[in-house]
Amino acid sequence: MPVRGERGIALVMVLVLSLVALALMSALIYIITAGTQISGAGKQYKTAQEAASGGADITFQLIAARGNPNIPLPLFSIPALNVGGVDCLAAKLNQPTSAWNAACNSTLSIDPNDQTTYDITFQLGGGGNTYAVYSKIVDTVEGNSGGDLGLSKGGVVSGTNEITVMSIPYFYTVEIDAQNTANSNERAKYSILYEY
Repeated sequence: MPVRGERGIALVMVLVLSLVALALMSALIYIITAGTQISGAGKQYKTAQEAASGGADITFQLIAARGNPNIPLPLFSIPALNVGGVDCLAAKLNQPTSAWNAACNSTLSIDPNDQTTYDITFQLGGGGNTYAVYSKIVDTVEGNSGGDLGLSKGGVVSGTNEITVMSIPYFYTVEIDAQNTANSNERAKYSILYEY
């Protein structure tokens, strides 16, 4: 004689197993979708990071040239050159931070929509991946290693009585912000201490 409680147990077991299988499939689809999104975001950030790295190299060339305006770069501009009538970039390249005019912006933040928050801007890339790079010197520690390289490693004096001056480099704290011109979510920021 069959027990009355076993009636319909097969249907209940099939429903429970179907629910477990549905939950597993949903979790699998979620994991695949999330992995694809994370991979895409990582690729976008890596591209923006490379643009910021290129922007840092160009900024270092500008620092090494001490603001020479004849650097051959396309789409290169120095928008904050005369902030408040003050030549901020030349001061930032050649003077310690304490000697800068108060109109020279030394905050760490860069706002692409406000030209007074960055010193130089240029574009890198092409096609669908054009990046606007914004760069700014936020701190300068003055040294004695500057532009003049005349009589370097030799000169008119030779012998044992020659005194070599110890080189003390300039230190620049530089902020770099690179973002895709078509998608501002593709963005990378660098804070760099540069010795020259």
